[in-house]
Amino acid sequence: MNTDFKMVATTIFGLETVLADELRNLGAQDVEQGIRSVSFKGDTGFMYKANIALRTAIRILKPIKVTKIYDEEDLYDAIKKIKWDTYLNVDGSFSIGAVVNSPNFTNNSHYIALKSKDAIADYFRDKYQKRPDVDLDYPDLKIHVHIQKDLLTVSLDSSGDSLHKRGYRTATNIAPINEVLAAGMVLLSGYTGDENFIDPMCGSGTILIEAAMIANNIPANINRKHFAFENWKEYDEDLYFTIQDSLLKKIRSSHFKIMGFDKAPSAIVKAKQNIISANLEEFIGVHHVNFFNSKKEVFGNTTILFNPPYGERLNVELAEFYKKIGDTLKHNYPGSTAWLITSNVDALKHVGLKTSRRIPLKNGDLDCKFVRYDLYEGSKKASKNNLDALKNINED
Repeated sequence: MNTDFKMVATTIFGLETVLADELRNLGAQDVEQGIRSVSFKGDTGFMYKANIALRTAIRILKPIKVTKIYDEEDLYDAIKKIKWDTYLNVDGSFSIGAVVNSPNFTNNSHYIALKSKDAIADYFRDKYQKRPDVDLDYPDLKIHVHIQKDLLTVSLDSSGDSLHKRGYRTATNIAPINEVLAAGMVLLSGYTGDENFIDPMCGSGTILIEAAMIANNIPANINRKHFAFENWKEYDEDLYFTIQDSLLKKIRSSHFKIMGFDKAPSAIVKAKQNIISANLEEFIGVHHVNFFNSKKEVFGNTTILFNPPYGERLNVELAEFYKKIGDTLKHNYPGSTAWLITSNVDALKHVGLKTSRRIPLKNGDLDCKFVRYDLYEGSKKASKNNLDALKNINED
């Protein structure tokens, strides 16, 4: 019988609420937000589903032991007591990752991982007189050890490679954006595929691809070749394909335009390669256009969302650059909602537009702000005057 168990989905700082919403929408139980993580309950089929479908998760962990420990000896004993042959054959392979945040453990996470490895090796050696191999690249079982103060959590990593590695990105630019962050920004913007979407500085096309998958309800990791759970002793291939088929049946078609611009011809070439790799060429158009020379050429509401240079790795004159962003949005894109992410809060002052939302996010190690600008048809004042005039007519 397939019973529910606790799992933890890790994510990027700032996307915890989005991930919790995703989990609830997928059907998770007992969803609770943490910092850079969300815990939930589900069965084995749901674990497969979470890996295939979640857009803002980095990995899905299945805790197998939670206990209090106070020193390295406690750590060794706690890990050795786990019945490891339930999860791993003696002639199999494993790897261990560790995260430590505790005053009781002054050694680094690498040492904690080595100590944990010794405990697992000794478990098998004592029982079978031989031990599994350590394989850092393609292990049969990937184990995650987490120590928070005096609490040890040992988990199996069901994802393997980080879930941001969707499997579609074949070409990248100088400063590509992480796929999980790109999807999170699209979801934070409220875009669902019911209006036009533009990334005016699209680079290698990651934001466009994530937006198109959201618009058409395509599972985020449908292009991935492998998940770690496929190596588990309990892996149920029939159940996996049943879950995958049910998700594919929920794909829909959005009929609104999704467009990307970039002034660099090389970026357009890379974006097109990635879009074809993701099988989304019928939904996304990319064009060799300098945003500062562009204007809105689509009717109706439009979401504009982009990741402009921060000045960290790309050399631009930021004050002038961000002023041009504001001028172009204000004069050429009425009836739109614009979102951009930057680590350079000072540069935002030069945009010259009032933000209606500011959301803290992390892009790698950089503290960023994800900001929204509401661009009205004509001026805001004119829009208000038109509304007042209509109200007066109705009252007469």
